[in-house]
Amino acid sequence: MTKAGTTLAATATPTPAARLPRRRGIELALIVLAVLLCVYGYCAVGLAKTGTVPPGAAGYGAGLGVLALVAHLAVRFRAPYADPLPLPIGVLLNGLGLVLIYRLDLQTPGDHAAPAQLVWSTLGVGLFIMVVLMLRDHRVLQRYAYVCVAAALVLLLLPILFPAVNGARIWIRVAGFSIQPSEFAKVLLAVFFAAYLAANRSALAYAGRRLWFMQFPTGRVLGPIVTIWLVSVGVLILERDLGTSLLFFGLFVVMLYVATGRTGWIAVGLLLAVFGAVAVGRLEPHVHGRIEDWMHPFASIDAGQGPNQLAQSLFAFAAGGVLGTGLGLGHSVLIGFAAKSDFILATAGEELGLAGLSAIFLLYGLLVERGYRAGLALRDPFGRLLAVGLASILALQVFVIAGGVTGLIPLTGMAMPFLAQGGSSVVTNWAIVALLIRVSDSARRHYDGQVAP
Repeated sequence: MTKAGTTLAATATPTPAARLPRRRGIELALIVLAVLLCVYGYCAVGLAKTGTVPPGAAGYGAGLGVLALVAHLAVRFRAPYADPLPLPIGVLLNGLGLVLIYRLDLQTPGDHAAPAQLVWSTLGVGLFIMVVLMLRDHRVLQRYAYVCVAAALVLLLLPILFPAVNGARIWIRVAGFSIQPSEFAKVLLAVFFAAYLAANRSALAYAGRRLWFMQFPTGRVLGPIVTIWLVSVGVLILERDLGTSLLFFGLFVVMLYVATGRTGWIAVGLLLAVFGAVAVGRLEPHVHGRIEDWMHPFASIDAGQGPNQLAQSLFAFAAGGVLGTGLGLGHSVLIGFAAKSDFILATAGEELGLAGLSAIFLLYGLLVERGYRAGLALRDPFGRLLAVGLASILALQVFVIAGGVTGLIPLTGMAMPFLAQGGSSVVTNWAIVALLIRVSDSARRHYDGQVAP
């Protein structure tokens, strides 16, 4: 063969595809670190309160470690190219939440919530494993968009039939068992929004009339955003649940902006949200009371009635300073019945300080960023919008809760993802992480049009 023929043959030989790193070893190492940090926190609480290591420390560490290991094996087997960060972040936040709830249990002998939270966490990890193993392709969910929205609306309306709890109708309580249906509805609505917007994104972006700086779509296409706004306000009025209403509407507006790329939708969404919040804040006594507490957090102290929950929460943050009092050495239990749920962030702020609180927010921010990254790497519109929607649920929920506890916005009564007491919340948050794992696996397999080997 001539030299030219040899050159042509070498050129014609296909270059083997580069093997993408699976990074499952990194994930396992981070999981081990997360479990060790949680066990350290558990031991620190026991040493601070009793001077000895808690007798259940080994069992707690083993249980959390086994759950995390099984979840890791499911990811390694079914989603080997998934992002290695979401699962360790979920393990660390969930484990830290168990530590904080256990710490508050020590000062509330008649109300032990940590064992129940551990059971719910186990169910959540079980659901995570089920989703990772059974859902081979996230695009399958697009077929069930209208089934999801119908189920979500049913779940939202069910609590109306049950008595109010702490002024809000957001719980279903039967024979000592309680769930919060809106937690499951938020995932179903994210699937529906992603499917609807993926199918109608062109009409939403370009069709219809122009009014001032906005290009509005036709009424047939615009109808769902008005309907969702009315439903969110209806949930607020009937169930007195400000947080869920803001979360659902904010989720749709964010996904609408991502689908169309038009910033005007953000302005329209904010105007509608403000109008609805102001109207209901003046007409609904329960919501109006929360707004008054937000505007005047120390009014009860001036009246000689002692600090209310928001004031006590602000005192807890102030007492924590930069480095905190140390796990088990704070007094955030004085907040009252919501110390383990709505206000558990105050315990973290007091005992871990500004440094620990910043680390927690960075974990949430990193989890949201990895969701956005997975969505941007996908080419199919449904998967992109689904990843952005699920990550936005976590971002909006953290903002609404942290803002209420710190006095930035009125209180909403929602649960901090993974940290707070709440079985429905921890289960659905694990489902969100599982879906992000599945989407990130698909994104890396098909990145830049090349399927990983």
